[in-house]
Amino acid sequence: MKDRISFSSDYTKGAHPMILQRLQETNFEQIVGYGTDDYCKQAADKIKKSCNAKDADVFFLVGGTQTNQTVIDMLLEPYEGVVAAQTGHVAAHEAGAIEFSGHKVLTLPSFNEEPQFTDKEKPCYSDQVGKIKGADLKKLIDDFYADDNHEHMVFPGAVYISHPTEYGTLYSKAELEEISGICREYGIPLFLDGARLGYGLMSKRTDVTIEDIARLVDVFYVGGTKVGALFGEAVVFTKGVPVKHPVPVIKQHGALLAKGWLLGLQFDTLFTDDLYMKISKNAIEMAEILRNKLVERGYQIYIDSPTNQQFVVMEDNKLKELSEHVSYGFWEKLDDTHTVVRFATDWATTVEDIDTLFKYL
Repeated sequence: MKDRISFSSDYTKGAHPMILQRLQETNFEQIVGYGTDDYCKQAADKIKKSCNAKDADVFFLVGGTQTNQTVIDMLLEPYEGVVAAQTGHVAAHEAGAIEFSGHKVLTLPSFNEEPQFTDKEKPCYSDQVGKIKGADLKKLIDDFYADDNHEHMVFPGAVYISHPTEYGTLYSKAELEEISGICREYGIPLFLDGARLGYGLMSKRTDVTIEDIARLVDVFYVGGTKVGALFGEAVVFTKGVPVKHPVPVIKQHGALLAKGWLLGLQFDTLFTDDLYMKISKNAIEMAEILRNKLVERGYQIYIDSPTNQQFVVMEDNKLKELSEHVSYGFWEKLDDTHTVVRFATDWATTVEDIDTLFKYL
């Protein structure tokens, strides 16, 4: 349909026009492969400068699931697992990719709380859902080592968090510092999934910068697939690479691109003239407009998300009608007549897109 619009996710569009322009300009250059080219070096230098981590190691991988699987496999011994929120992407939405690589995901509750449906002016859940608590992490580790049989169990070998979380919520600087401190106390690396990192950094309610992340975690990645690139993620090891030869490991996981300069060129563009942050800010501004309009129309906001993912409770009859014109993300069935859906804005969402959506809401 001509005016059909999609808010189903933040990777439903191609790439920022400046990236497409540079890809066109360089299309007939003959460039060495596997990330050994000058574009990758330039991009890595710009990323390291942006997070004030000149000694970091940067690698460009093809996608989010491959990145999570590759990094976690690098961080863990064969007998170790990774600690994550039970709602974390590696625990819930990657088809068992971590387990497929031979490692267990050890889950923690993600700030469970009772939903509040009494006031339509307030979200059912606060901005704390989707995250792990430092106290829960410490208890898991302490309980493991207190068990006399722990030598026969899966060791907690790394901690995985995402920022933003699957629920669009964010860690505060204090929460990151607490989790980071616990990881360092026990000698466990901390890995931050930044598939939507730009949207977290540009949120109006965050006190976390990319410099804070580089300081507090052992490895994180800058998401490109969801933030303006055709594909690709930039992995930043801030405290040294945990394996002797990282490139073969990346290749074993299907995450190494032969035409690696296509990744480097994209991130070089995104980190020129602050483009990554500028386009991420657009998604936040559009999400704020979207949320305000939803509230004005009397819809119940499900989660108090300060980022580009907005969750709303809708009647099933309305959804059936809406689906003829709008793509949205199914989240969960609430009851016999209501469903929670996700509307995701992105780097290219416009006010006109939102106006089209509200023609059908």
